[in-house]
Amino acid sequence: MKKNIKMKLQCPMPKLDFDVITLGHGSGGILTNKLLDSGVFDLLSNDILDERHDGATLELSGKTAFSTDSFLVSPIFFPGGNIGELAVNGTVNDLAMCGAVPKYLSLSFIIEEGLKVADFWEILVSIKLACEQAGVKVVTGDTKVVEKGKGDQIFINTSGVGSIHTKANIAAKNICPGDQIIVSGNIASHGMAIMSVREGLEFETTIKSDTQNLNHQIIQLIEEFGGSIKYLTDPTRGGVATVLKELVNTTDLGIDIRQNDLPILSEVANACELLGLDPLYVANEGLFIAMVDKDIATRFISACHKLNPEQPAAIIGEVVAAHPKQVICESAIGGKRVVSMLPGQQLPRIC
Repeated sequence: MKKNIKMKLQCPMPKLDFDVITLGHGSGGILTNKLLDSGVFDLLSNDILDERHDGATLELSGKTAFSTDSFLVSPIFFPGGNIGELAVNGTVNDLAMCGAVPKYLSLSFIIEEGLKVADFWEILVSIKLACEQAGVKVVTGDTKVVEKGKGDQIFINTSGVGSIHTKANIAAKNICPGDQIIVSGNIASHGMAIMSVREGLEFETTIKSDTQNLNHQIIQLIEEFGGSIKYLTDPTRGGVATVLKELVNTTDLGIDIRQNDLPILSEVANACELLGLDPLYVANEGLFIAMVDKDIATRFISACHKLNPEQPAAIIGEVVAAHPKQVICESAIGGKRVVSMLPGQQLPRIC
């Protein structure tokens, strides 16, 4: 919070002769240049972006990861973050899950006519801060404006590239029975932060999104444990259940998890119960799931706690040869259930 306040003081909104974004700001003419010159180019300035060319010329070496993601969260401002930092952190984390060091991002906006310039500026400031924290540069992008009613304030697309760490060997084919399944912190916080705002829910403690970059933590873990980290993924849309089910569908293995071992904040668990939602399926934006050798699991957990002491990383299960292509969850009372994918959308517009 203090960092966000400091950034806003250092980046005051420029004085402009318009308060809202109009269709003209997407025309490619004078209004477009006014918006971009005083906003995107000035705030996100770097040696590559400052060339203002049709694309970015990059220097990359070795094996490279590439990812893209689009963001249409509603509301665009929520406890713990906004759509801007979400867009940066989301693509940065996707690259980190590949074992890559994120370097460069593209940034594209689809803005609905009528968006307040003050809101757009706040989103840009958050993007700048998120990029600085993750150590990445925005090097190319695009801005379009659609008519009122044809969008919902603002949509953002980010794509990113990064160099694969030499010690990384992240692939589903590496997983084998006995590997331990680790989640890096409390689950379901992001999804319930969004839903609490939508539903007007109030709790003794405000539920905040967990949106954050994970690349620095992941790279340090790869440095220490190398190939003993078999697989990494971030449980965003569809939550923990969906990414685990997607994984076993690509293998001939099964997964056992334990409900009692899933870390979750009490207020988040209460909100899920109130809304009739299973936290296993609720989105996260600042967590990763790791499959690691059993021999290093305890040390891996200790390293996670050291690198991110605010999050209670935990072993939640293991990979098994039994029941291939199925995820089985042991309940708090010892019963077992099959964890499947959702047949539809549990929480729309969550990221």
